[in-house]
Amino acid sequence: MNYNFEELLAKVTDFVKNEGKTETVVGSPFQLGDFTCVPVLRLGVGLGAGGGGEQVKAGKGEGGGAGVGMGIEPMGFLVTRADSIQFISAQHSKGMGAAFEKLPDILQAYFKKESSQKENAHASVQTES
Repeated sequence: MNYNFEELLAKVTDFVKNEGKTETVVGSPFQLGDFTCVPVLRLGVGLGAGGGGEQVKAGKGEGGGAGVGMGIEPMGFLVTRADSIQFISAQHSKGMGAAFEKLPDILQAYFKKESSQKENAHASVQTES
């Protein structure tokens, strides 16, 4: 069996490149009311390959292998609204908890604003009648 290490390494490298793309590392943005949230992840990659030996040179055998290890870890969220941007960390014990603790306040403010806009629209329709 012939091993083409360049081809094998190219395949492993392509795998890492495809898995390490921006969507994987940063995540997909999502909307939460007026807020745009972008999850930020940390990607770690380890790569190794090897093969051959003295017997390969003598034509008595061959061997080789390659491997890759990957790890993805959440770091936090980039949260934007209008002209402001804030990073909410998930690395500290308060990070993710703080993000979820703020969520009810964010939602309450959003729904309050929506309700106020509907009331104002309804009031303006009544005064025009």
